[in-house]
Formats: sequence, structure tokens, C-alpha cells
Amino acid sequence: MLPTASKGRSSSSSSSRPNNPMLLPYLRRIIKWQQMDIEYTFWQMFHLCTSPKVVYQHTKYHKQTKNQWARDDPAFVVICSLLLAVATLAYCAAYDHSTAHALLVVFSVLLFHFLLTGVFLATFCWFLTNAYLREEAPNSYVVEQRVEWMYAFDVHCNSFFPMFVLLYVIHYFLSPLLVAHGFIPVLLSNLLFMFCPFWREQPSSCIQLAS
Repeated sequence: MLPTASKGRSSSSSSSRPNNPMLLPYLRRIIKWQQMDIEYTFWQMFHLCTSPKVVYQHTKYHKQTKNQWARDDPAFVVICSLLLAVATLAYCAAYDHSTAHALLVVFSVLLFHFLLTGVFLATFCWFLTNAYLREEAPNSYVVEQRVEWMYAFDVHCNSFFPMFVLLYVIHYFLSPLLVAHGFIPVLLSNLLFMFCPFWREQPSSCIQLAS
């Protein structure tokens, strides 16, 4: 829970208004590879699959040094989008025979499955958290804390990546077995999709470490 110094309905309504002064600089840096920390991004991706608490501990350090929960580096979104496009193209190369349809699939996966879904979920959770889930501060000396919209989108990206590894990468290499008939392929397919929500929930549950 996030403490707040102000009380009353006005605090809830003001907290639901967007305030993203870093959004425009963030978007400008998407096309500037020299300003992206690629090595640190891959380090985050690795630990999101192995130990997500480490990533959120570094997010806490980021807040302490830059007074911002959200990433100011768009490298994670860019690299995740590129990996998602490559994985989708691999599926299309294996199971699709139309180039035009393959491009349409890649576009729809990037736009709808990743970006627009993330924007919707981040906006909903950002509004819900700021409007209803913040605790009142015990005194007036506590600095008001609000969940940044960009941080809510970062949580979506963090939780999406383990699901991507499981359902796009591992699933692809197991697909010759999974498309076969029989009990074992059906069991493996169901286990992958059963395990996916649990793995995706791990980074999201660690949001409490950064609050």
C-alpha cells in the first residue's frame, strides 16, 4: 500500500489524473539505440524468469536514486517487441504458407496481444490503485506517493516476458511433440497453459516490494 499525505475525495480524484512528464522523453529514446542499456535489459529479463524479486529490488533502488518507479529506458519494451516478432515469424515459417498473412499475424500479436492489452491493463490497474488502494498517511510529514502509469505498464511488461518464454519459446521447440495425437501431447500442452498464469503472477505479486 502507498501512503498519502492528503485526505478526502479530492485526493482520490486528483490521483486518478495522468501525470507522466517522462513519457515524451521515453518515447523519443525508442529510436536511439545508443541511449539504451541493452546489457542491463537482458539481465532483467533473465532474472524475471529466475528471481523476479531481484528485479523489483533494483526498481526500489531506482526510486531512491531518481525518484521514479518506472523505467526511463525503453530498451525493455523494444527488445521484448523484437523477440516477440521473431518468435511469431518462427511460428509463421513453420505453420503458415502466406507471407502476407504472416506479416498480419506479427502485426496483430505486437499491437493487440502485447501493446494495446498492456496499455488497457496498466491504465485500469493504475486508476484502481491510485483511486482506491492507497492508505492515508499517519501524519502530514509523509510524502504523498502515487503509482506512475509508466510503472504500471512496466509491471505488465515484466509479467509478460516469462509468459513469452513459456508460451512462445518453449512451446515452439516442443510443438513437434505437442501437435501429435495421444495422451502425452495433450498433457504437456495443458501443463504449459496451467503453469503459465502462476509464472506470470510472480513478477506482479512482487509489486509490494516496490511500494
